[in-house]
Amino acid sequence: MNTGAATASAPEVGRERWSGQLGFVLAALGSAVGLGNIWRFPNVAYESGGGAFLIPYLVALLTAGVPILLLDYSLGHRFRGAAPTVFRRLGRRFEGLGWFQVAICFVIATYYMAIIVWALRYTLFSLDLAWGADPAAFFQNDFLQAEEPAYTGRFIGGIFWPMLGLWIATLAVLALGVKKGIEVATKVFVPLLAVLFFILVIRALFLEGAAAGLDAFFTPDWNALVDPGVWIAAYSQVFFSLSIAFGIMITYSSYLRRRSNLAPVGYVVAFGNASFEILAGIGVFATLGFMAYQQGVAVDQLENIAGIGLSFITFPQIISMMPGGPFFGVLFFLSLTLAGFTSLISVLQVVIAAFQDKFALSRVSATAFIGGAIAAISLVLYSTTGAMFILDSVDAHTNEIGVVLSAILMCLVVGIGTRQLPALRRHLNAASTLGLGRWWIALVGIAIPLLLTFMLVSTLVTLIAEPYEEYPQSFLFTFGWGVLALMVVFAAVATALRWRRPVDDFTPEPVQEVGR
Repeated sequence: MNTGAATASAPEVGRERWSGQLGFVLAALGSAVGLGNIWRFPNVAYESGGGAFLIPYLVALLTAGVPILLLDYSLGHRFRGAAPTVFRRLGRRFEGLGWFQVAICFVIATYYMAIIVWALRYTLFSLDLAWGADPAAFFQNDFLQAEEPAYTGRFIGGIFWPMLGLWIATLAVLALGVKKGIEVATKVFVPLLAVLFFILVIRALFLEGAAAGLDAFFTPDWNALVDPGVWIAAYSQVFFSLSIAFGIMITYSSYLRRRSNLAPVGYVVAFGNASFEILAGIGVFATLGFMAYQQGVAVDQLENIAGIGLSFITFPQIISMMPGGPFFGVLFFLSLTLAGFTSLISVLQVVIAAFQDKFALSRVSATAFIGGAIAAISLVLYSTTGAMFILDSVDAHTNEIGVVLSAILMCLVVGIGTRQLPALRRHLNAASTLGLGRWWIALVGIAIPLLLTFMLVSTLVTLIAEPYEEYPQSFLFTFGWGVLALMVVFAAVATALRWRRPVDDFTPEPVQEVGR
């Protein structure tokens, strides 16, 4: 990497830009606020001490979420590129880490679309309560036609065709570019999502039994604070919900103008995302309180209140019970659809931007060829009768191993491999009205990688000792460990290919201090 005098370099010429800070903030919030905020956070909080969970959650947000988010911002903004470009500019031998992050996003995009299509279909099902008296049987047998943990090759028309249409629409948004496509979409969908979900929460608060649900969500179990598993759960939730450490925020921040107020924007995104998660918890558990009231049981006796079961089994049951259920159902599933869509376009942008940078592809070409390949794989795997099991295994291995490993390596590369943390801190301070102390270097360089290594080892021990969800080993080797192995192979091959654009003759330009 050239360390001489700062000059505008060739890769910078013509690089896309956000129209301003608002466009970036809404895009970043749209990426962070996704499906996991609505169905994962409430359940994790409930199982991890209720109201007491908010303490480790906020600690995790401040000591890991915000520092890594700012690390992503500083890398993308200073080195002006997609993830492989940034890590290449840190050092030739680190380019593979960027492609590993691209591989993570490639895989996530293939299955994320499936959940968005499910939510979109359920938006329509809500109008006439199409799931009938047994939402669980409808979801698993009639809708997904779930058979066994295996790739069956049997396509479901009711999923295939909507998925194809939504892929076309998604790629059209991406083909329009950062400003005319992604920014316009998020400026419409993120405020709409906030309005829809706020209405949904207000409605939930006035349901009979809502208070019992809120008690279950907020009543603290202080004994949980001495359980290491609760703290691991808090760090996991913060980490996964902020879209950090797998290239998204590196890519998004590379489109910011040189004079950008980085640190305050990071705080807005982090706390905006956290606020939405808490709001989701209030809405979800007020609604579960209504269901418990109707059934004459305690909230902790309800079934299917985790993950996919919460959204596609429990909520349809609630919608069928409550006054004005179809309207509530449309609000809920449309919110899921919008949250998923804004996250999906950020995941896809990581992949498309990487291929644009390295292979000198136009945006339209990269979207058509690379986005088209992702769409094809998505359709082949996730519109079939084995999709639910494939999705479950791929998601668990990608997030619990791939993303955590990516974060550990990123901290080690920046902190030890290149010793860039002091320079990145100076960059953040020069580009922010709110400065960072040396605590940021200590967290990113030492504390966070140690914590994440502990999390990763714990996960690996569990997955090796007990096959995930008791799926057959052959299935897990293909759609779990096999997917992780393919990510590594992809990263190695992509790294070995020749750059079609100049990448090494780049020098970070000095950033004028903001507001000082």
